[in-house]
Amino acid sequence: MMRRRTTLLTGCTALTLALGATACGGGPVSAGGGDKALSGQTVTVAGVWTGSEQKNFQKVLDAFTAKTGAKTQFISTGDNVSTVVGSKIEGGNAPDVVMVPQVGVLQQFAKKGWLTPLSPTAQQTVTADYAPVWKKYGSVDGTLYGLYFKAAHKSTVWYSPAALTQAGVKPPKTYDELLKAGHTVSDSGLAAFAVAGEDGWTLTDWFENIYLSQAGPEKYDALAAHKLKWTDASVVKALTTLGKLFKDKQLVAGGQKEALNTDFPSSVEKVFGPKPEAGMVYEGDFVAGVAHDQFGKTIGKDANFFPFPAVDGGTAPVVSGGDAAVVLKDGKNTKAGMKLLEYLASPEAAAVWAKAGGFLSPNEKLDLASYADDVTRATAKSLIDAGDSVRFDMSDQAPAAFGGTKGAGEWKLLQDFLRDPSDPKGTAAKLESAAAQAYQG
Repeated sequence: MMRRRTTLLTGCTALTLALGATACGGGPVSAGGGDKALSGQTVTVAGVWTGSEQKNFQKVLDAFTAKTGAKTQFISTGDNVSTVVGSKIEGGNAPDVVMVPQVGVLQQFAKKGWLTPLSPTAQQTVTADYAPVWKKYGSVDGTLYGLYFKAAHKSTVWYSPAALTQAGVKPPKTYDELLKAGHTVSDSGLAAFAVAGEDGWTLTDWFENIYLSQAGPEKYDALAAHKLKWTDASVVKALTTLGKLFKDKQLVAGGQKEALNTDFPSSVEKVFGPKPEAGMVYEGDFVAGVAHDQFGKTIGKDANFFPFPAVDGGTAPVVSGGDAAVVLKDGKNTKAGMKLLEYLASPEAAAVWAKAGGFLSPNEKLDLASYADDVTRATAKSLIDAGDSVRFDMSDQAPAAFGGTKGAGEWKLLQDFLRDPSDPKGTAAKLESAAAQAYQG
């Protein structure tokens, strides 16, 4: 189950799920312009994207075609990238490039011997133009395999400016101020937060931001690698902090029961839809895409964000996610695939999607003017300025059985905790039991 998918099922997606994987939209594109160094060659690219994300990535692929003459074919895998790519490799039909959405999956691919290390040219670009943390998350056992092309900023709290103005509230700087502001919003007639408890991944994001700020980056890294047990006092403390919000009926729209029946798109609708029920929704920068595309909100005017605030005197957290491009050894055109990665590493490629919207790049050389609006510019700047203090989404680093499976592991246990937050210590023990089993597997 892939995180942060924001598009609703389209006919193409449904077809993808029915057939396992199929080329959807875009397809081979014609060459035009450029030096045509790769004329007559085709690069096959697999990734989770559908809808507007796929269309915008196709614009990047079209720009690659114009530059090199290589045709491209995009294959939408659906959310289960690892299973689809594995079956294609076994069937002798491996794509050349895969856009991998989770660190854990990238590590899995590398350990199975499926990946080609990045070319010296691509490695040089990553070293020069990206914060070292992105090189770290793209590497396995000291070898760089993944080029992070698209990033997500998952430490953004989105709000209705009208709702906060009506309540006389300004964006808070600390977590305590956040809860206080939430009560003020609630007193003015709207619930404070729409919580998407039906999608367990959103609850892991809540936990990760609190934990990173409260416990610090070293413990965050240790917990992400399961070198620190989930029964540690720092985990219990973070769950206790999160539980205060979850059990406060003034803060959570509809209370815990309704939150557990609210998926991610619906949580955005509760703030930015035609009948607002809440003033704020916490999730990543991709909230803006849903608020704009599905509910017609002007970003910066009808919808805005403030950084996830610092907890208990810690540093304000910057949690990220991202999609890394990798080249498969068994692809039919690995050399042209690597040329695509070298292109994706450039600010020129990032600028194509940045202009289209719904995109952040970790590339420090991308001109912020490339982004279409001031809010996205501010989000991108925050991500770049965080540099090496950025931490990748913890559950995306975990084995899928613990950190990425609907109705199991961390997703389910945090849903259970939302339902009844009265026993943080007990929840921590259950999380440790599930993690120990998944990390051994």
